[in-house]
Amino acid sequence: MQLLKYKEFYFIMYILIINLFGFFAMIIDKYKAKKNKWRIKERNFFIIGILGGATGILLGMTMVRHKTQHKSFSIGIPILYLINTIIMSIAVYFLYVKYIDV
Repeated sequence: MQLLKYKEFYFIMYILIINLFGFFAMIIDKYKAKKNKWRIKERNFFIIGILGGATGILLGMTMVRHKTQHKSFSIGIPILYLINTIIMSIAVYFLYVKYIDV
């Protein structure tokens, strides 16, 4: 239970969970589209992406070939991926700044 003391553990768990959520949301939406059932709103995918799940959504898009023809997704999700990567890099820097000798 030593891991629960570290903020890095919670950061990694959050990123993992939000990306898995985005990935499975994309798979579920593809399944629902094939069955002509209710769909997940496109806005919700972008909210997940803004919250850090753009990697999972991007993987879901490419693996199940879902929403790849939508300009808003083919442009918007990669942009959110880049923004997520920059923000996560900055967050990792500040999480480990106490370990860097200046």
